[in-house]
Amino acid sequence: VQVKKQILDEKIYCPPEASVLLASYAVQAKYGDYDPNVHKRGFLAQEELLPKRVINLYQMTPEMWEERITAWYAEHRGRARDEAEMEYLKIAQDLEMYGVNYFAIRNKKGTELLLGVDALGLHIYDPDNRLTPKISFPWNEIRNISYSDKEFTIKPLDKKIDVFKFNSSKLRVNKLILQLCIGNHDLFMRRRKADSLEVQQMKAQAREEKARKQMERQRLAREKQMREEAERTRDELERRLMQLKEEATMANEALMRSEETADLLAEKAQITEEEAKLLAQKAAEAEQEMQRIKATAIRTEEEKRLMEQKVLEAEMLALKMAEESERRAKEADQLKQDLQEARESERRAKQKLLEITSKSSYTQSMNSSTTALPTDLPSFNLISDSLSFDFKDTDMKRLSMEIEKEKVEYMEKSKHLQEQLNELKTEIEALKLKERETALDILHNENASRGNSKHNTIKKVS
Repeated sequence: VQVKKQILDEKIYCPPEASVLLASYAVQAKYGDYDPNVHKRGFLAQEELLPKRVINLYQMTPEMWEERITAWYAEHRGRARDEAEMEYLKIAQDLEMYGVNYFAIRNKKGTELLLGVDALGLHIYDPDNRLTPKISFPWNEIRNISYSDKEFTIKPLDKKIDVFKFNSSKLRVNKLILQLCIGNHDLFMRRRKADSLEVQQMKAQAREEKARKQMERQRLAREKQMREEAERTRDELERRLMQLKEEATMANEALMRSEETADLLAEKAQITEEEAKLLAQKAAEAEQEMQRIKATAIRTEEEKRLMEQKVLEAEMLALKMAEESERRAKEADQLKQDLQEARESERRAKQKLLEITSKSSYTQSMNSSTTALPTDLPSFNLISDSLSFDFKDTDMKRLSMEIEKEKVEYMEKSKHLQEQLNELKTEIEALKLKERETALDILHNENASRGNSKHNTIKKVS
């Protein structure tokens, strides 16, 4: 939290692309794994994640910054909070101003300088350039540090190198500088000594605990995956069940329509048959009337003519009645045939409804079985006993191998990280406002163009 605050308050200089990566780890530590259904657009609107200097340096909206932070945040899936915080510190420790305490000093000529004290040694800076030291004294090359009143003296281990003297502003500051030197030097020496049995046991326990946590995370990830698969299967079965229910409803409706149609056709066929019988009866009655008229024909010509006319009309009516009777009979036959087809359709609909009902009950049984899946102090001497190395050859070889192995692993990981940082830097370079660059931005860009990093710069100026 302290390092994060120093970066946001710009007490530690951080390049724009690195600040975006650090912000993504800070989000992972706070929110856990990225979930697009939960972490929707704008969820970082109230978070302070980037230094104001970085935000003002580019023509980018908060939404654009959030999009780039979220893209990296999504890649950190699976990291626990402590792992995300550790990755944050691993990146931050390579920043030029990380871990450096600055003090205003003057050299023998009265030139104003800055003294930087950190875990690597003592560094002398120009007041306008806190990134690149003018000269450095690593702890393993310092023999003695002392002060008298306000004058400090740094004696290198190599007696051929001149003693470096400087003046500080206050006596209280002198004590603070000396205490920082003693503490950093003790830690420097402790890191280079073989681990005690107690420390080795603690490291072994830490490795076991880490392996246990890793196995626990893998188990939880598997359970989460199984639960998600079960939920997907359940949703699919529910969707299929709804589809089957809709098909059953449609089949029921079709069956009801078929039954209604069959009833109507049966009723119509009955009416048509009755009409045909009635027409046949009328035709028979007309035929009888014609025969009676013929038998009782009047002998007179007028009556005969009238009778012939009536006979002709009766014959035409009889013929028409016969044709209508035949047509009605054919229509009755057709309606009987339609009725048989409607009943056949009704039988098929009932059979399909029975099949769908059986499928639905089978699907529900599958659903119930599937969703049941399981869801876990004036002076101190640096060449005293604390500097007397009494390492065995085997200890030195083991330490060297461990350090070299960690270095190789870190460099391989850093290579991918550097590629990501360079990609983001290239992407946002076109949106940079050159006139808003600070002096530290310019100095950092110059160091980057020369290929200088924190550690190789200190080696060069030592």
